[in-house]
Amino acid sequence: MARKPTRQDPPARIGLGDLARLKQALAREAELRRVAEAEADAQRLAHEREAAVFRSALADVAPLPPTGRRAPSPAALEPIARQHRLDEERALAESLSDEIDVAQLLETDDRLSFRRAGVGPEALRKLRRGHWVTQAQLDLHGLRTDEAREAVAAFLAHCVRDGLRCVRVIHGKGLGSVNRQPVLKDKVTRWLTQRQEVIAFCQAPPFAGGGGAVLVLLRTAPG
Repeated sequence: MARKPTRQDPPARIGLGDLARLKQALAREAELRRVAEAEADAQRLAHEREAAVFRSALADVAPLPPTGRRAPSPAALEPIARQHRLDEERALAESLSDEIDVAQLLETDDRLSFRRAGVGPEALRKLRRGHWVTQAQLDLHGLRTDEAREAVAAFLAHCVRDGLRCVRVIHGKGLGSVNRQPVLKDKVTRWLTQRQEVIAFCQAPPFAGGGGAVLVLLRTAPG
């Protein structure tokens, strides 16, 4: 156990080596302070030079006189009930039946066509000739029946919401399906006839997909 110093013990002595090391440590600290102060002075001078250059560049610039105008406040965006919209589109999709008989509703030409009551035959002729520009399209390739039904419902809902007039639905020609039959082609025509916003549709002309697609004419919003 170390012995505690007593009053009778002589004071500790500091040798010359200790004084030299202390002097070196103090000198290093002084040098570090000097370097830091020099760097601070250099930064301050650089900022002052930049400010002087900026003031010189703006010496001939005069502020515009006040006009009294107020900047318009941005219009507040209405919140979008995203889940409500998804639920609505899903409900629309579930309301589309695959069993409805639409044979009596389709015109019996080689390009099965449909026009709702009150829509004249001229609308179909214009639709076939490309009178309306196709503004959007939906490709159903690779989708199962349930997925395709939901996709069609959501697509039409978005098109109506955006005020579109003419769109295209690509259902395919069935070359990759069992028995090489266009399964979705028949179902798409059934689904389209059940949507009130669809006022007419016809098989797309060759340049727009031919037998693998259908052009759809949508009802325009009033006003």
